[in-house]
Amino acid sequence: MSSVLVIRKESDQVALEEREAKRTEQVFEFKVQLRGVKPPIWRRIQVPESYSFWDLHCAIQDAMGWMDSHLHQFEVLGPDRRRKEFIGIPDPDGWRSVRAGWSTKVRRFMRKAGDSAEYLYDFGDGWEHTVRLQKVLPRDPDATYPRCVAGRRACPPEDCGGIWGYQDIVAGESEFQEEYEDFDPESFHPSDVIFDDPKVRLEWRERWM
Repeated sequence: MSSVLVIRKESDQVALEEREAKRTEQVFEFKVQLRGVKPPIWRRIQVPESYSFWDLHCAIQDAMGWMDSHLHQFEVLGPDRRRKEFIGIPDPDGWRSVRAGWSTKVRRFMRKAGDSAEYLYDFGDGWEHTVRLQKVLPRDPDATYPRCVAGRRACPPEDCGGIWGYQDIVAGESEFQEEYEDFDPESFHPSDVIFDDPKVRLEWRERWM
């Protein structure tokens, strides 16, 4: 048998195994809610159980409407359920230990309904989110994941000054109100969400950061 046929057979077998894994893989349904804002801003997303925290971070960014232009960090109970751990982008000069999100699986820390994590985006504006695992579902063979299945209200504008700046914009009282004249806080529909490939975003980050 030629080496080309061997390689082709091996490639076909790998593809078959990947399809089988996807067919049997479960799906995590999370509710992501921005904290400290009323009326509430939230999204319900479904992601493969094989997701890393980096993958989940990208899905949250895309579903919420953030631009992923600032640092982020998850805070979650460790597998031993005794102490909190931090997951995101490690800083060798930082004062706390942070696991790399791209090499840490979500299912190690959240695997049953009710498990949750805190997700912080933009350490300056301080956007805090609660990420709660609501359901563990069988994978729909006809669906594409990740997907956003529900949500309410538009994400605040980037770099608007955190919750207080956002509230001023909604009230029409921001000193920079002209910059936000097209912002509609009520505008959101799940079908408008477009998810980027987290692998591509990670490659971009490694190239430019």
